[in-house]
This record gives sequence, C-alpha cells and structure tokens, in this order.
Amino acid sequence: MADLHIEDFYRDVAGIFLHLYRSFPRKVILYVEDVSGPDEPDEFGLHHPRFDACFSTMIWLAEQDYLRFDDVIGREALDQAVLTQRSFLLLTSRSELHLNDCEASDVPPSVEEELHSNIAQLRAAVHSASSIRIRQCVTYLLFHSAPGPHYSAQGSPTR
Repeated sequence: MADLHIEDFYRDVAGIFLHLYRSFPRKVILYVEDVSGPDEPDEFGLHHPRFDACFSTMIWLAEQDYLRFDDVIGREALDQAVLTQRSFLLLTSRSELHLNDCEASDVPPSVEEELHSNIAQLRAAVHSASSIRIRQCVTYLLFHSAPGPHYSAQGSPTR
C-alpha cells in the first residue's frame, strides 16, 4: 500500500524546487496554493490537511537548508523565499538519472549538458505526471545533497 502523504511530499518538493528555480536569484513570495493547488478553509478557518502538508514541506526544506525565507504569511506563503546555494548547485549539476530519455546526437553540447542536469530531470519527471518518476528524482536529489559519504550498490563510497 502506497503512503500517499509521502507521494504528496515528493510532488510538493518538486513543485517548490521548480517554482524557486524559475525565479532564481530573485526572492519571491512562495504561495502554498501555487504548489499544491487552491484550498478552501473550512467553517472554522482551518485549511485542508493537504494544504497544511505542503506548507510543512516548505518549512522542512528551509530547516534542511534547501531554501531561505524572511517570514511566513499566515500558513499560506513564505515571504522572500529563494533557493540556497546548495539547492542551486544541486539543481544545475549533471544528473546520473536518465528520466527524460534525451539521447539526441544532433544537439549542441551545451544543450545536451542542460538536458542531463538535475533540473531537466526534475522537469521531465513532473511533466510525465508519474508518481514513480517524481519519487525517483526527488529521492535522488535529497540523497545526493545529504552530508556525509554516499555508497554505491557495491558498498564503496561514491564521494
């Protein structure tokens, strides 16, 4: 049985990264509904749990040094949000994933390099609307940006 809240987390992380990458290096107001979709608070003014989960994902990414912000706007947005250097370098670096099937021999080297970047892989995963591809890509990004040594399938360090 799939953990739907984790699938939503992966989708939110992807949406947050893509949104902030599009505006980098400008600081922007990052609205929850721009990532998770519109929400109608209930009669008590409480947001839907899905909306709250997306907001919590934004805060978690900030706590893990993937983004910075100056303040929160209620529980609806982060004010002056921007990717950290860590996230920018992660998204622009070459990916070992090959989710976008971009083997084209007639493109210039600069275009081919861009097609193999982590941000291109993330865009392809989101464009596919495949939960599996989004999970693979986000897991790859979070794993490869984590501090400490990383290990290959054979158990040898990769960093």
